Amino acid sequence: MGLALRRSLPVERPAGPLHGYKLAYPMLSADGGRSGFGGVWSSGQAVYGLSATAVCFWNGRHSPPKRRCTCGFYCLHTYDAALAMACDAQYRSTVIIEVAVAGRFIRYDDGFRYSSQRVLSARTHRCLCGSPATVLVDSGTGITGWRRLRPCCQRCSLHKETLTLPEFGDLLGDPTLATVDARIASRPGPGLAAGTCPGPDGDTGSAVSVLTAEVALLQARVDSLQAQLSRLTR
Repeated sequence: MGLALRRSLPVERPAGPLHGYKLAYPMLSADGGRSGFGGVWSSGQAVYGLSATAVCFWNGRHSPPKRRCTCGFYCLHTYDAALAMACDAQYRSTVIIEVAVAGRFIRYDDGFRYSSQRVLSARTHRCLCGSPATVLVDSGTGITGWRRLRPCCQRCSLHKETLTLPEFGDLLGDPTLATVDARIASRPGPGLAAGTCPGPDGDTGSAVSVLTAEVALLQARVDSLQAQLSRLTR
């Protein structure tokens, strides 16, 4: 007859600070005077700094995180889980940031969804060629007012405008914030030959290969013209 009582979820009161790891795109403002991080999920259009509070892009009448909404910041419990996700093709241009979780939060098996965060560190992993990424270069993409950067190794950044990791951190307010993953730096891996770093469209051909193909095409056209000329003069 009566309405069933609805059980409320238990309220968790952690004994200490909560930490997590997440992927983010390094961003540079249009005038080059500020840096920040771009989200990779529903907040992909937002750029945040060292400290940030989530807002709901779907419904401004509630504060994130809301259980029946997808709003809020997301992070994983472990660095290794974030590094594994960074291997996915769509996340190869990200950095891994460690965050201190604050405010309201919802705990999941693999991470948190929460309302506020402070970025504690940012680590680059591998360049698109497989070598440790030590600088940041323009990725060729972005959003209004912001250019998206991507981690890059020294040899693939030749002839490109670069931003060093200390310079990126300095624009955020902490020159020591961004570093190369120590494990990756100590085990560089095979990598590709110099100059074969894929571009924004994923093309792995080097500039030398492109020029060689163009020369071969030109030579084939010359041979064809010579053959036609020989038939006409015969």
